[in-house]
Amino acid sequence: MSALTDRLYEGAVRLLEQAKRLVVLTGAGMSQESGIPTFRDAQTGMWARFRPEALATESAFRDDPSRVFSWYLQRLKMVRAAHPNPGHESLVAMESRFESLIIATQNVDSLHSRAGSANVLELHGSLERFYCADCGETVSTDEVLAAVRRGGEKLVSPVVCRSCGGLSRPGVVWFGESLPEEPMREAWEAARNCDVMLIVGTSAQVYPVAELPHVAWEAGASLIEINPDETPVSGSCACTIRDSAATGLQRLVMLLPPHEMD
Repeated sequence: MSALTDRLYEGAVRLLEQAKRLVVLTGAGMSQESGIPTFRDAQTGMWARFRPEALATESAFRDDPSRVFSWYLQRLKMVRAAHPNPGHESLVAMESRFESLIIATQNVDSLHSRAGSANVLELHGSLERFYCADCGETVSTDEVLAAVRRGGEKLVSPVVCRSCGGLSRPGVVWFGESLPEEPMREAWEAARNCDVMLIVGTSAQVYPVAELPHVAWEAGASLIEINPDETPVSGSCACTIRDSAATGLQRLVMLLPPHEMD
């Protein structure tokens, strides 16, 4: 570990020690260390011939419901087989030292919640939820998982809504759709009121979520970035730590004074 890296960690720890309200913004880099590929990296096997956009729009679903539904079932199975990594666990361990710790995530795998984090805003939805594409009624995930077991590697027809007979779709945000109103409102409010925003494993290029660091910075919060690569928000950060999500978060937890973690 270089002297510069040590200083950056020390600076991040000082900011966290002084903070009462922390917002953590996470992206795909957070989940990759649990073995979950990004959306585009998951284009393998029978799916490799499809553009990602062809599997993530309402029009694609309407044109070929079974193909799109089956793609998301495959992703759900992959997510269910994954486990929270030490980065997720580190965020759980940090909760007790802040008056408020809110995680705003772009990930749809629900690993933050599975790790035990109490306040998670899933800004792009979740693979763990399904609803009717016509009436919006929630569709039982148990029914969907039964469809997974029946379908194997074959195309599976969407589960039919018991209320209106429409077809079920995954509870994720597709291209061209608005982000969920309530989680976004809460995320914006948290960004405006936090002391520190910790930006972990996100390219900070997908809008409107990429606006959150700017909202926090303009409101006077300090920004800390954990990412192996430079991003558009790096220049605004008080500390930029060039480590992976799990490595960076684990080290921060170890450096925080033990008595503060009680």
